[in-house]
Amino acid sequence: MHKFAKTLAATLVAAAGLAAVMPAAQAQAGYPERAVTVVVPFPPGGASDAIARVMTQHMAEKMGQSFVIDNKPGATGTIGAAQVLRSPADGYTLLFSSLGTFVIAPHLLKGVPYDATKDFDYITVPVQAPNVLVTGPAQSAKTLAEVLALLKANPGKVSFASSGNGSSDHLSAEMFWQQSGTQGVHVPYKGGGPAINDLLGGQVDFSFQNVNSVLQHIKAGKLRPIVVTGDKRSPVLPDVPTLAEAGVRGAEVYSWQGFAGPKNLPPAVKKKLSDAAVAAMNDPAIRRRMEDQGLEVVANTPEQMAAFQLREYNRWKQLIEARKISAD
Repeated sequence: MHKFAKTLAATLVAAAGLAAVMPAAQAQAGYPERAVTVVVPFPPGGASDAIARVMTQHMAEKMGQSFVIDNKPGATGTIGAAQVLRSPADGYTLLFSSLGTFVIAPHLLKGVPYDATKDFDYITVPVQAPNVLVTGPAQSAKTLAEVLALLKANPGKVSFASSGNGSSDHLSAEMFWQQSGTQGVHVPYKGGGPAINDLLGGQVDFSFQNVNSVLQHIKAGKLRPIVVTGDKRSPVLPDVPTLAEAGVRGAEVYSWQGFAGPKNLPPAVKKKLSDAAVAAMNDPAIRRRMEDQGLEVVANTPEQMAAFQLREYNRWKQLIEARKISAD
């Protein structure tokens, strides 16, 4: 009887364990069974918000459930990111953010409530875009050689606007100065809009801006493009050379968006999200819409994004420490 009782107990424990696993497996198989929240840690209307809405609308149509954008701005995206990480890792609360949240803010801000190399499950980089060095039409420098000559003749006097300390346009300038042996004056603004307005008005000399943010002004002749920061020319600015072509190497910069969830997403859920996001960005209409704005579709795998994030994390850490950049 004793042996029978032990066998029965073991059978019951195994059955209970199987019963617990089966609903979870079934839930993963049926995912998503309710609306999915996608936190965008910036205000509505910006690039992250706009791209997230386009991508998730397509995902919702394919997956049969709503994807709801929840804008949670503050602290360079870290407030929204922390909210996602406090949520269950079940695929129903996700994060869509620019690179700052994933690879820059952790090196600039004190007390960031996450480890960007350990606390996220990375899903895909939907898009990236190079920055473009632009100036107003009144500026005499028209080529990179002329910009470098201006900087060397006026060290620490030529102004470069950015959308804020630690932004990709700020770090593009820092990387450019480091690699070219020059130094300008960084003028941070509270957002790209005010920086571009002052550039248009001639209050500042230059700025490295996301191509998609200034393309309309370039086409209208209100801003003059000098170089792009990508490793190849931008399809929407085919006549504008890269930094490397113009003589400054090692200063390639892309601004990119990332799609992620809390660590330990169920593998089946992560695959469904990855497949749906990649399919969305490769949809011909969406791809054409992105490319018309100067954005390059990446749509890589979770493994590729994780490796890319780590490279970017270490690269910006080295620059921020070497240049003694702070968020203040």
